[in-house]
Amino acid sequence: MIYATGDTHGDYSRFKDPQIKKLGRGDTLIVCGDFGFFWDGSKKEEQVLKKLRSKDFTIAFVDGCHENFDILEKFPESTWNGGMARVIAPNIVHLMRGQIYTIENKKIFTFGGGHSQDIDFRRNQDWWEREQPTHEEIKEAMLNLEKHNNTVDYIITHEPPASLKDCLGVDVFQRLEVHAFFEDIIKTCKYEKWFFGKCHIDKHIPIKFYALFNNVTPLK
Repeated sequence: MIYATGDTHGDYSRFKDPQIKKLGRGDTLIVCGDFGFFWDGSKKEEQVLKKLRSKDFTIAFVDGCHENFDILEKFPESTWNGGMARVIAPNIVHLMRGQIYTIENKKIFTFGGGHSQDIDFRRNQDWWEREQPTHEEIKEAMLNLEKHNNTVDYIITHEPPASLKDCLGVDVFQRLEVHAFFEDIIKTCKYEKWFFGKCHIDKHIPIKFYALFNNVTPLK
């Protein structure tokens, strides 16, 4: 089975959730951004990563607005389930922007990154410009979707489509190019469900949209 959950921010307690404890060999857990377990390279962090590497299931994540891209980008890119990814460990995978993966015969389009609301506080200490998607990444995403006839089963992003902000009760302070791209996806692509993590709430927005935080939700 394939499951999705919201931002973990390097907090191992999410993996003590009874729902996650039920996952086993062959299952995949997708984190919708702000994974956060690659942050400072400390001994404590390595101990936590050792626990994650011992899990029987696959942990896959899109990057969010609170990642250490200097650490993430040290891991080489390779092909994984039909798309480019960083395979950090046999069961830990960074799902890259604009890629389409086939997992359990389901096509999953991923696009991480976004805009930090706390950028003014973090800019001079732990903010990375690479958290914001680039025009080149969006162009590659468009080409990949076209190769699949603009049809996938599921979409996993960190940012929500901007048009959902009223439903979510949050503001989008900065319009990024990716926001316009997501609106185009809504209009031109066929998909069953769209999951995102940035808003730190658990909410289903009928018919196809799912904001995730603590919930662990099966994709199908």
